[in-house]
Amino acid sequence: MRKGLFIGINDYSNISALSGCCNDAMAMASVLKTDANGDPNFKNIVLTSAEDYLSREKLEDQIRELFSGDCNVALLYFAGHGGFDADTDEGMLIPQDYRSAKDGVRISDVLNWASKATRIKNKVIILDCCQSGSAGEVRALRSESSTVCEGMTILTACKKEQPALEGAQHGVFTGLLLQALHGGAANILGKITPGSLYSFVDNALDAWEQRPVFKTNVSQFISLREVSPLIPKEILRKLPDWFAEAESVFALDRSYEPTEATFDPAHGEIFAQLQKCNRHSLIEPVDAEHMYYAALNATGCRLTALGAYYRELALKGHF
Repeated sequence: MRKGLFIGINDYSNISALSGCCNDAMAMASVLKTDANGDPNFKNIVLTSAEDYLSREKLEDQIRELFSGDCNVALLYFAGHGGFDADTDEGMLIPQDYRSAKDGVRISDVLNWASKATRIKNKVIILDCCQSGSAGEVRALRSESSTVCEGMTILTACKKEQPALEGAQHGVFTGLLLQALHGGAANILGKITPGSLYSFVDNALDAWEQRPVFKTNVSQFISLREVSPLIPKEILRKLPDWFAEAESVFALDRSYEPTEATFDPAHGEIFAQLQKCNRHSLIEPVDAEHMYYAALNATGCRLTALGAYYRELALKGHF
């Protein structure tokens, strides 16, 4: 139900070589192949210039094949040279046999093929190449429209006029994506979405470096990968028990704190779970700087807005 096409081109016939794109494609395919617990995730095809000659014809055929058939998610990842045709105002993915603008794989064509894939519920396009931000622009191509259609998400390494920088082993953009997919962009439940990927990368890149571009037209984000939840689900399920209403205060006293003579081990177990929720911003102490002082001063703790959200999910049986 999930398939991915990962393309990495280091070697070009007529323009300068790159160093990390093959590694980028293989690493992205590897991390997305399974969830962190080993469960199958994406069924992938990996094309690299180390093993194939990736001409324009081959790339176009493979991308069309990706956006055919019936599945829940189709993901395209490209690392290599990107270009821009000033005459037609179009961005391009550069194949190995590139000589002039007519040889590029037009990003607008890629968007059109994805838009026509009506039996594929979610289309995700990730581009780590120079000037890739043109994919996020809405423009017409001949009689067709290259728009961000329903169910499509686009994430690019940089804006239309910017270069995509390379690091020691990976592109700067892909290196951050890999950190995010290994858990850096996970939410409380351990789910990593396209939106959380963008947020992670955007925050990590300096304002004077390349700026990523994110465009989407979805009613709900899908999870691209799952890792261990930041807070175990069995703890999250207790939120409605601890807080009868979203505005409720859970009363604390010295019996919850292990350093106090009145410590109750049963209360201590609850307090440890509440503190875990506090560390991840679901709960905050009342009239105290830390949970420790909320127990000593017998005030209590309450849900944050984020905590109220997860309490509601627990009530609805979402986990």
